[in-house]
Amino acid sequence: MVVEETVKSAAAAAAAATGDDQNNPAAANPNPNPKGVAGSGDPELEEGEIAGEEDLAEQSAKEEPKADQPHPLEHSWTFWFDNPAAKSKQMAWGASMRPIYTFSTVEEFWSLYNNIHHPGKLAVGADFYCFKDKIEPKWEDPVCANGGKWTVNFNRGKSDTCWLYTLLAMIGEQFDHGDEICGAVVNVRNRQEKVSIWTKNAANEVAQVSIGKQWKEFLDYNENIGFIFHEDAKKLDKAAKNRYNA
Repeated sequence: MVVEETVKSAAAAAAAATGDDQNNPAAANPNPNPKGVAGSGDPELEEGEIAGEEDLAEQSAKEEPKADQPHPLEHSWTFWFDNPAAKSKQMAWGASMRPIYTFSTVEEFWSLYNNIHHPGKLAVGADFYCFKDKIEPKWEDPVCANGGKWTVNFNRGKSDTCWLYTLLAMIGEQFDHGDEICGAVVNVRNRQEKVSIWTKNAANEVAQVSIGKQWKEFLDYNENIGFIFHEDAKKLDKAAKNRYNA
């Protein structure tokens, strides 16, 4: 039969090929395990295992960041607190101010922020600061001495969101002139809360106005805000006038 003859011919051809392969092992199996798949000539691999997959897994693990790996900030920042009870004892300005904690990663920030009082929960008279590490929130600090501040005013208990967004914008380096920023402070008073951003070089009008405008955008704040030089505030106190507006 035709089918039977075809089978015999195929068998004869296979036998001939086998004979040739025995004389030429390379021809018999030029690539015994071309894909490194189990069952293709590697006795150490289990069924379905791919050669080198452990190495690939190790390499992938090295390349992918770990979920619990901390996320460093560009600068370290320090929270400061000025206790209203201590200020009432006729102490010199700034004498009751104390650093609370310095943080340098995103995780440390949230751990602190989620476990401290927000402005709406602070006592009247309290001042709470967040400044770049090594910069004290005082006019006398060499970095702050020639600077000034932008200020936004809120009714009592209404500054929490502004305070958070200001902190995130600062530590996240969102300002085009972020190097000009020293830090921020929230002042809690009887009828209002004030959030201010302190800067280094008040005479740099371009940088200061840029910071003021960007800050309003981050806060979605539409009212006018003013910039006061520290030098004017020291001389004139509450009579100091805005030098810039945004």
